[in-house]
Amino acid sequence: MKIRIFQFFSHCFFIFAFLALPYIFAPTGFPTVVVLEKNAHERTNLLSYLLMLSFFYVNYYVLIPKFYFAKKHITYIGIVIVFFAGILLLMHQLDRKPRMPAPFPDRPPKSERFEKPPGAFENSQTMFLFLVGLVVSFAVKINDRLKRSEQEKLHTELSYLKAQINPHFLFNTLNSIYSLAIEKSDRTADAVVMLSSLMRYVIRDASENMVPLNKEIEYIQNYVSLQKFRLDDTVVINFQTEGAVVNQKIAPLILISFIENAFKYGVNPEHPSLIEISLTSKNDSLNLYVSNNKVRFGSQEADSSGGIGLRNTKARLQLLYPARHQLSIQYSNEKFIVDLKLNLA
Repeated sequence: MKIRIFQFFSHCFFIFAFLALPYIFAPTGFPTVVVLEKNAHERTNLLSYLLMLSFFYVNYYVLIPKFYFAKKHITYIGIVIVFFAGILLLMHQLDRKPRMPAPFPDRPPKSERFEKPPGAFENSQTMFLFLVGLVVSFAVKINDRLKRSEQEKLHTELSYLKAQINPHFLFNTLNSIYSLAIEKSDRTADAVVMLSSLMRYVIRDASENMVPLNKEIEYIQNYVSLQKFRLDDTVVINFQTEGAVVNQKIAPLILISFIENAFKYGVNPEHPSLIEISLTSKNDSLNLYVSNNKVRFGSQEADSSGGIGLRNTKARLQLLYPARHQLSIQYSNEKFIVDLKLNLA
């Protein structure tokens, strides 16, 4: 809704600016507007400005997408020339009424080299405004196309992330739930509810561009809880959330890759493991801190920069929060630490 209101006022401002330009640069300035009712010539000029404004929208919505983007460049150029010639011809046809004689006819004529050809100013003004409409419509359309391309890329990456639910995690979780069911454990129902909630969020809610922060945190809590169900006592998981979550929104699945990475490299049944996860929310800022002991043999450093999940997350952070995030990744022989600060405003 806010975007539509912004677009509406942007178009209103553009229309006003476009119609005001001729009077700003006119020799007599804005007073020309006052004589519109009595001056047929000025009414003709105003009509030509409205026609060029119409050309802007025809060019933006029809000509550029149907001809220029379709590689029909010659056809496009031909149509543009016809539009411009038609506007000029219409102006001259409507403006053929002779002008009022000069107030001092007895004065000697001015030197021809200082006299502008009849209609020269109007023609150059028409050409200028036509080019303004042409260039601006191109710039706006190409900018819209780039934004749409970025949105489609983000949607593709998000769809890929949704498909990246670790099959091993899902298989192990189902096995854990099965074991709980065999033992008739009281935790079986809770595990099923958590898994159901996790799957529902990924399949349904995460298709949105932005989701409530509390839903994203709930998803992470369910993910961590399910990990606890399948892991034994050799793994210590410290997970805490701080701060009030009110109306903040966040891009879905933007945090989970860092947490998945900790469980991927920070868990080994043969070694004691420690994973620390902290989510702190304060006003419009969010801080995610993830730390794990490196107990699994493998290159977590390489995965932090080249792994598909983390690489996609970094790309999404750059696109969605270009100047509103700080990401720090530190690693040593024993520890791997991720510290992400997000501005959600």
